Amino acid sequence: MTQNDKSSDPRPLWQWSATEIATATHRGALSASEVVEAALDRLDAVNPDLNAVVEVCVDAARAEAKALDASDAPKGPLHGVPVTIKINVDQKGHATSNGVAAFKDVIAPDDAPVVANLRAAGAVIIGRTNTPEFSFRADTDNPLFGRTHNPWGRHVSAGGSSGGAGASVMAGIGALAHGNDIGGSLRFPASANGAVTVKPGLGRVPAWNPSQTRERGLLAQSMSVQGVIARTADDLHLSMPTLIAADIRDPLHVPFPWTGTAPKTPIKVAVSKDDFGFGLHQDVSLAIDRAASALTNAGYVVEEVEPPLVRETGEIGYRSLLGEVKTLLGPDIQEHGSDILQAIFDDYHKVFPPFEGTELVSMLGQRSRYARAWAEFMETYPLVLSPFLLQPFFAPARDTEGVEGVTEVLGQAHWSFIISYLGLPAGNIPTHVAQLPYGPVPVGVQIAGQRWREDLIVDAMQAIEREIPPMCTTLWTQVMSECEASRVYL
Repeated sequence: MTQNDKSSDPRPLWQWSATEIATATHRGALSASEVVEAALDRLDAVNPDLNAVVEVCVDAARAEAKALDASDAPKGPLHGVPVTIKINVDQKGHATSNGVAAFKDVIAPDDAPVVANLRAAGAVIIGRTNTPEFSFRADTDNPLFGRTHNPWGRHVSAGGSSGGAGASVMAGIGALAHGNDIGGSLRFPASANGAVTVKPGLGRVPAWNPSQTRERGLLAQSMSVQGVIARTADDLHLSMPTLIAADIRDPLHVPFPWTGTAPKTPIKVAVSKDDFGFGLHQDVSLAIDRAASALTNAGYVVEEVEPPLVRETGEIGYRSLLGEVKTLLGPDIQEHGSDILQAIFDDYHKVFPPFEGTELVSMLGQRSRYARAWAEFMETYPLVLSPFLLQPFFAPARDTEGVEGVTEVLGQAHWSFIISYLGLPAGNIPTHVAQLPYGPVPVGVQIAGQRWREDLIVDAMQAIEREIPPMCTTLWTQVMSECEASRVYL
């Protein structure tokens, strides 16, 4: 339900969605300053326990909100909506540290395109969120800022690499949180924290850091994307069209509208529970069943059918990415990475031996084969419903526990790497909270879609939310309220 008047809604402003905020600010029922102050108050209340926001932009946020309130210019789609920015993306005048102590003084000379697009839409940046070193772990911790904790409790990781983003938005620190994704860095934190996200496909959101001194590798260019983590699918439909605004600094950007042509209906959804030999937890199986049921009730045709070459695509994709990272980023990790990070990378290489040299070049060429097979499959099934993780989310620092830990963290994320390697879009949405012996853990599903049809993915997520309410209310009323009362998180 969209609220347009603060007086008619008993909830504190920090609980309002981006859509509700934007509706109210456009009508003049709320000022940008009111919304921003509520977000900053919430940040003060919960961030000391979470360590999700590692740089607070208090003065700038207040000034930006005041300027929006005073302006007679047309209001943008995100007018007054408080957002956070991940510390691996340039925000003018701020350090793009990427969680690395050696980069703490790398000050951005200008905004990255995604930051500029958010500002142009009227969003107000209230802080910058944490990430692991080099943004290359599924768990968020680094020597520069420390660990980010999950608002569901310290028994479960906040995910990575956009862990600060996922934890902050679900805790009520801002209505939207910027993040990015190369192997799952939007989707891991969304899954861990019970949030929603859509990883855009290749070329969707313009990307470039003005502070960067060299170009990224070919796989990074074709796999890494910018996006947001939110609490509702409605907020993705509101925010993503602003993010995809063109920027000449990204020559790979595709100027394609957010909403594509009307699809042939009913839309067919392929469902897979393939576990690749790792085992599928009963709560993950339940999540798929619940999502499939909601889609069926909404008029989708849901069929159990296996997409092509799934195991091969994921394994080759990840081994190829690790090969490129070892070649191009490896020297930086050796020079500036912590002992913990270097040990994790050694274990990555044991579990997924990186392709190198001519073998890497050959495997890069195979990418089109897998993409072609999926494109043909998705002519019939425009959406693919699958697990994201094969097990409920893992404990903090699980990837530091040798080969076994890395196997659990990365092996169970096979569906993530498939979609990343193909350059396809995919959304993550929670379906329920698993009450496990060690504590509550959100569990959800992944929905992949045709190239440049993020809109169809978010439509499907909206259909699921019509039967399964967002997880934030459960988190705030049943978990965080108890923790806040004692000022100590689980």
